[in-house]
Amino acid sequence: MSLRWVVRGLRTPIQCVVQATVSSTSRGYAAIAAARSVLESELETIRSGGTWKGERIITSKQGSHISVDGSSGDILNFCANNYLGLSSHPEVVQAGIRALQTHGAGLSSVRFICGTQDLHKDLERKLAQFHEREDCILYASCFDANAGLFEVLLGPDDAVLSDELNHASIIDGIRLCRARRFRYRHMDLGDLEAKLQESQSSRLRLVVTDGVFSMDGDVAPLQGICKLAEQYGAMVFIDECHATGFMGPRGRGTDELLGVMDKVHIVNSTLGKALGGAAGGYTVGPRPLIELLRQRSRPYLFSNSLPPPVVGCAARALELLMASNEIAQSMSAKTMRFRSSMAQAGFTISGSSHPISPVMLGDARLASLMADDMLKLGVYVIGFSYPVVPKGKARIRVQISAAHTNQDIDRCVEAFIQTGRKHGVVS
Repeated sequence: MSLRWVVRGLRTPIQCVVQATVSSTSRGYAAIAAARSVLESELETIRSGGTWKGERIITSKQGSHISVDGSSGDILNFCANNYLGLSSHPEVVQAGIRALQTHGAGLSSVRFICGTQDLHKDLERKLAQFHEREDCILYASCFDANAGLFEVLLGPDDAVLSDELNHASIIDGIRLCRARRFRYRHMDLGDLEAKLQESQSSRLRLVVTDGVFSMDGDVAPLQGICKLAEQYGAMVFIDECHATGFMGPRGRGTDELLGVMDKVHIVNSTLGKALGGAAGGYTVGPRPLIELLRQRSRPYLFSNSLPPPVVGCAARALELLMASNEIAQSMSAKTMRFRSSMAQAGFTISGSSHPISPVMLGDARLASLMADDMLKLGVYVIGFSYPVVPKGKARIRVQISAAHTNQDIDRCVEAFIQTGRKHGVVS
């Protein structure tokens, strides 16, 4: 057989392969193009609705005074979770540097393989001591702590009773468990009792609430919740991300503030706000629960250990707090100064006495425009709108820090008045 016939014989199958490849590639491009069209349409809906969330770029350390890309001069920061001003505290920073030098940048492992250092165990002991609970387990974030708790603790014979305005991480964590789910109206003890009565056939029942609700700064009625839980034989869980470090006489949280530390059974909280602000979350509670979480909690088992510098920073922040509550106690007067001044100026401020002080505006586009104008006046705040808050309840969430001075607060209020007048919010 001549070479010409061999080539001719090969040509047909090769052409088929090429055509099939081209066809497959074309379908792939078409799928990508279709997905791109869907995504761009969704993005345009967000933009046109005035709920687009841009990311401003900070070019300095976190603090009450920052530098922002595109803005000149000193910018006052009134929207960080840096409640105690410890994110850039010199001792906290140095503790992170020491941990980096002695224990490295990271573990390259999950905890149960080769990712547990003495730093992790020391911090867990300190957090358990701080909250006056039996034991503690660290996570990469409190989102992970919430994602990892409920499916381990609760099964199909159990029930979970959750406040309707709980944080998204709590909602997502509950979705992962197989327990019966009951949602009670926000801070409504009557509705909670009805749900407790409805769920009485369950093996275990867990009442789940934020200690402080982050969008409004309102404090859960823990005394009433704990009383009902005790009456109906249920356990109580609280998420303390916006309370740990500064709520209560010693900064232990809302359970201390309301005198129910011995009646709240499980606490999840964060290292990423008041306690240094880097990263990390944790669960404190009964030792058997913590031990079971180490065996079965998926975010713990399948996530890398917290990096040593993060652990070092958090440990030092906690030590500063346990040594003195002076910083935490200074926040109350500053919070009241801002709230009362804004109310006198004609603004509506949600919540009561928490450093989270939402300036209620209603319209998403208005909240975004006012936040932009505030930045031009040297005050960094952010507009919050759907889906972070319900539709029609857009606001600018102001957060007071122990690092803010009275002059800082007065300057922020004056910027709000000037901006509010421009947009017709106040006269």
